Amino acid sequence: MQVTQSYLYGLDKQGFVDCQGHLLEKNTAAAFLTMQRAAVNDGIDLQICSAYRDFEKQLSIWNAKASGKRVLLNRESKPVSIGNLSSNELVNLILIWSAIPGMSRHHWGTDIDIFDGSRINREDLRLISSEYQTNGPCFELDQWLSIHAQDYGFYRPYQPLLSGVSPEPWHLSYFPVSAGYLEAYNLQSVKSVLESSDILEKETILAQLDSLINEYVIRVAPIPNC
Repeated sequence: MQVTQSYLYGLDKQGFVDCQGHLLEKNTAAAFLTMQRAAVNDGIDLQICSAYRDFEKQLSIWNAKASGKRVLLNRESKPVSIGNLSSNELVNLILIWSAIPGMSRHHWGTDIDIFDGSRINREDLRLISSEYQTNGPCFELDQWLSIHAQDYGFYRPYQPLLSGVSPEPWHLSYFPVSAGYLEAYNLQSVKSVLESSDILEKETILAQLDSLINEYVIRVAPIPNC
């Protein structure tokens, strides 16, 4: 299978570098380390909990949720039983918090999930909105990022009413690189990748792939004016 720009779909990590145990695109890694040092000066321990994920890793997450082996959450972060769901309902439920493999920005090495290591342990982190809101352990980090993230080239692509993906205050994207990746994203390439995969609910996904890409890949918050 020949896929143009395969790194966009989690099939190639050439040129990525290690950043504190996580793989990142090299410019993203350098920018993150600079931002991390600045945060320390303001009493915040900025840490990565998730960065690059390849296609197979995202596929394992998707299939675990589609088969009921992993808990599914609704938009209020409450567990949902999948027993009586149609294929369409199941796909839409998974998409609230998890991307279809080949359609995750974590494939790019430009996007990271972050937390404040001085206020919560990685093992206790759930990546739910309340952790980043008032009285949550990552609230001060959230406020700091709102002011400073774009100074280092980062922004939140998943914001209320501006993205198909549910708001994720923990998700940052290095827009000097990711903006170009988004422009290069190609429907036919990801379709070819998915057709050759063993993803669960494949027929349902492929039948509406165009609209799914528009909603969950293309529709993100605009890049900030710098």
